[in-house]
Amino acid sequence: MIMRRLLATGMAGGLLATLVCGLLPAGAAADDGEPAAQPAPKVELVLDVSGSMRATDIDGQSRMSAAKQAFDDVLDSTPQNVQLGIRVLGADYPGNDRKTGCKDTRQLYPVGPLDRTEAKTAVATLAPTGWTPIGPALLAAADDLKAGGDGTRRMVLITDGEDTCNADPCDVARDIAAQGIHLTIDTLGLIPDTKTRNQLSCIAEATGGTYTTVQHKAQLTDKVQQLVKRSTDPVVTPVATRGAGSCADAPVLKAGLYSDRETFSENRWYRVAVPPGRELRASVTIADDRAVNAGYGVLLRGVTLHGREIVRDDEGGTGRTDAVSAGIRYPKPKADDDTPPETVCLQVGNSFSAPATVKTTPGLPVELVIDLVPSPDQPSDVAFFGLGRGWWLLGLLTLTGGIAGLLTGWVARWRTNTGRAS
Repeated sequence: MIMRRLLATGMAGGLLATLVCGLLPAGAAADDGEPAAQPAPKVELVLDVSGSMRATDIDGQSRMSAAKQAFDDVLDSTPQNVQLGIRVLGADYPGNDRKTGCKDTRQLYPVGPLDRTEAKTAVATLAPTGWTPIGPALLAAADDLKAGGDGTRRMVLITDGEDTCNADPCDVARDIAAQGIHLTIDTLGLIPDTKTRNQLSCIAEATGGTYTTVQHKAQLTDKVQQLVKRSTDPVVTPVATRGAGSCADAPVLKAGLYSDRETFSENRWYRVAVPPGRELRASVTIADDRAVNAGYGVLLRGVTLHGREIVRDDEGGTGRTDAVSAGIRYPKPKADDDTPPETVCLQVGNSFSAPATVKTTPGLPVELVIDLVPSPDQPSDVAFFGLGRGWWLLGLLTLTGGIAGLLTGWVARWRTNTGRAS
């Protein structure tokens, strides 16, 4: 038993070394050069300053006071490389005219390098005032964040109530997601009711963000700090594309990660050039970011330019998942002559439907992954499920770990037997 445990430990150590080395980019272990600079992440904090923020139910103080104190702490801890801005809603108009109140949003501090003193001074001037135009504030904040740069974009909405204007902020969030700017919206509810909680959850889900209920100032501070720092995490941003109604008009895609939008029961087409000696691997995921009818499916198939089907996969869902995926593989054998790449038409379809009360626009979010790897019958520099070059070294590490575990086990067993004999 001891020997088995130690053997397993040795094998695990070897495999761990394999994984750690393999997950590094090709040549990373031998390259001591400086890593490429990451684009500066952008974050905008969107704060509700409506009249209801006067309520004194957060640790014995008003919601506005708790938010101000939390903002001071967050501004002090914001990483240097984060470009941070602040937008407010309901901060200026105290009257009863809905049309005017629903335009009450402004940028308090522009998105950019952070001057902590200036930002704190701006926050200190705020006082609970007016309406809660969440939808208009989301649209304006999206415009604040979309300009320039390829860094991550994140919006953090802090509010104590639902939107008091005509626009459904959940639909607004879907429209923002459909713009293809890859903006994540996180929402924090200050002791909200069920309707507010549902609305904020929907906003977050529409953009891949998170929703959190906050009841104490420390919770608010910790959560906003966490979300701001999360913006610095490296992410792979999909490239926005738009499929066509036919293969002839479809965009040509290279290996990479792509995003699109597809309406209910729609088919979209994309093209990929597959060189001889390469295998096309493609997968698609369609998310149901709103209420849909149970019983739906996703289709991914590859066809020739003449319409002959090469490969297909279709997967169904029952309404219990947030997304459904399909994937295909198509190898192109190596030719002896200068055979040109083969154009493969990829069709992405879905059979989603929704209740009559659910808006079908914008379309459902689509994520498409395209990869071209050496065909199975060709020599490959990829092994261990795509762990990269240097596969012989990684295999040696695994073997070494296994032998070390075996030897350690035999030594432990020998010592155990020697002890018993004495």
